[in-house]
This record gives sequence, structure tokens and C-alpha cells, in this order.
Amino acid sequence: SDIEMPRMDGFDLARNIRGDDRMRGLPIIMITSRIAEKHREMATELGVDHYLGKPYAEDELLGLLRHYCAVPVQAEVPA
Repeated sequence: SDIEMPRMDGFDLARNIRGDDRMRGLPIIMITSRIAEKHREMATELGVDHYLGKPYAEDELLGLLRHYCAVPVQAEVPA
């Protein structure tokens, strides 16, 4: 997710994901050019798993993806 997106910013997206029981455990990696500490703190408060500032190293992103893809995510199936 990026902080700056049309119609719904990354903070709203994180808020919606964490507020939905079916997606609550979904890892969130926020990639953004907004690297101010206040943005990082807000992301942390919203439950963002990793805040990656631009520019970033490709290896860093790939490492994060490998890490989070290795963690099993259990979706709740409606009864």
C-alpha cells in the first residue's frame, strides 16, 4: 500500500483491513515517499507490519515479501 492513493489513502486501507475480521491478520507493507516520523507512527498505530520509505532497495522489499509470504494466513470462512 502507498499512503497516497486515489479515493482511499494507505492509512484508510490499513484501517479497513484491520477492522475486518476476515482480513485482520493480513500483513500490510506500506511503501511511501512520506518518511516523516509522524507518518511512521500513524502506520504503526494502525497495525501496519512494515513501513518502507522510498527509495528502497529491491532486496529489502523481496526479503519482506518472502518473510510475510512464509507466514500462513488463516481466513475465516463464513458458516
